[in-house]
Amino acid sequence: MVDEARIALAEMWQDDYPWAFLTKITELENRMGGHPGERRAAELVTNGFERAGARNAHIESFDMDCWSRGSARLAVTNPPERSFDTIALPYSPAGDARGELVDVGHGMPNEIDEKDVAGKIAVASTTTPAGSRFIHRMEKFGYAAAAGAEGFIFHNHVSGQLPPTGSLTFGDETAIPGVGVSKETGAWLTEYAERGATARLTVDAETTAGTSHNAVAELGPDTEEEVVVVAHLDSHDIAEGALDNGCGITVVVAAAHLLAKMNLDTRVRIAGVGCEEIGLLGSEALANSLDCSTVKAVVNVDGAGRFRNMRAFTHDSETICDVVESVSDETNQPIKLQENVHPFSDHWPFLKQSVPALQLHSEQDHSAPGARGRGWGHTHADTRDKVDDRNLREHAMLAALLVQEVASYDEVPRPTTESIAENLRENDFEKGMRAAGIWPEEWD
Repeated sequence: MVDEARIALAEMWQDDYPWAFLTKITELENRMGGHPGERRAAELVTNGFERAGARNAHIESFDMDCWSRGSARLAVTNPPERSFDTIALPYSPAGDARGELVDVGHGMPNEIDEKDVAGKIAVASTTTPAGSRFIHRMEKFGYAAAAGAEGFIFHNHVSGQLPPTGSLTFGDETAIPGVGVSKETGAWLTEYAERGATARLTVDAETTAGTSHNAVAELGPDTEEEVVVVAHLDSHDIAEGALDNGCGITVVVAAAHLLAKMNLDTRVRIAGVGCEEIGLLGSEALANSLDCSTVKAVVNVDGAGRFRNMRAFTHDSETICDVVESVSDETNQPIKLQENVHPFSDHWPFLKQSVPALQLHSEQDHSAPGARGRGWGHTHADTRDKVDDRNLREHAMLAALLVQEVASYDEVPRPTTESIAENLRENDFEKGMRAAGIWPEEWD
């Protein structure tokens, strides 16, 4: 490592820019995909890349379906008659669903199979039983809708965190309405379901043609091969999006400043992508704009900077595991490895084109609220006060070193679509992905 890079790493320990950047991005109103705040976030990220010394910093636009949240109402109609606070889930259509409440527990496929949800309103928790892989919201919703549910209610599993949000699909309006409610409301609905109560669920929302934006720049030598580094700059409209993913995009912008000082063996394309929260649309647009056969690896920073210790999803790549272990050993920093494939973040559009993938997340304190699940994310409580700026700086350093290490490899073996599909099947993803409509058709 050249002296300039060592100096930059040393200075990062006291750099106040990451906190200032996080402050600016969380001050923006409504960074939801396709809305004005997301465009302003892309401009802010572009400025951050230029400050880092990256070249060709620019904004790339793409078309998408823009969902706008209106009002939502939930009422138990018999017995008794009472209303509850609720919010619509992204890509829920406007609609009016009526029917008997049915509690499907965690919303696992087997739990839904055991209940008759046809013509009824399914009620599912945001969490998953211990010992099981985390079942994504889209899987639960998709499976309930496929079983004939008239509506879907997603209740938080953590006290005091209010209703959760989160997209129901990858970018398309759904057929039935879905809403989020608090754990406290969920407890009532579970009891009312046991009594055979009926409910009415009304959503006023709109999906229109829209435009989203990616911020893109380049670092390092102008080689044919490149490493792509992405973090999503959008968030849900109900909160500041400080943890998800204000921390992640801050880590990338701060890491870009370090990478500009490092001796890189391969070009690094850095991007702040839009519309992750409503279907990975920005990373899909970015992947489709590139020749993915020349992308050595993708590094997806979604979740890094939130908590103290880094966690790395290596997506069944032994070489990526080696990269993480090497940097962890050299820096004496713990990085927990998670090796299985998952499709629910911005690495997925690249991975399904056989690009090796590394996702940088962080380890939540298991004694903290909502340790299994998103914690404060996707709720009104995802605010800047939850962030420790030390984590931003340190994870930016680790991210830069990991990217530099990936770039130094002559070759990172590419996974086959067959091996990716096999890994997903082995870990029970296929049924849920098919229900959510995200299992690639070309794999059949």
